[in-house]
Amino acid sequence: MPRYNRGMSDEDPIPVPPSFHAVHADARGRLRLPRDEFRARYELCEDLAQALVEQARALHMALGVTEGDVLERIARGLQAPDAGLGEGEAAWVPTRLAELLDWPWPGRPPPRSA
Repeated sequence: MPRYNRGMSDEDPIPVPPSFHAVHADARGRLRLPRDEFRARYELCEDLAQALVEQARALHMALGVTEGDVLERIARGLQAPDAGLGEGEAAWVPTRLAELLDWPWPGRPPPRSA
């Protein structure tokens, strides 16, 4: 009988970049959450960054603001508690978005206050 919804293995075809691993790693580089949850969080954040590409381009054109301003607005929205992202993830997504758009992103807004 086939098994469905099997856990992810280390041989999954989706490589997780070191920058995202660092978001969920302790000082020794060990993950602070189960591997399946880690991969699911990565896929969520990567999908979100991909989905924001067209929105970011549209904001850039419609508002006539700089690329950095668009990224900052998106970053601030992702830092909202109801966005469903951890603090590190909320910083990682706009950084990944900047990579996808090939936009400069020299700094990030300060993290949300607790």
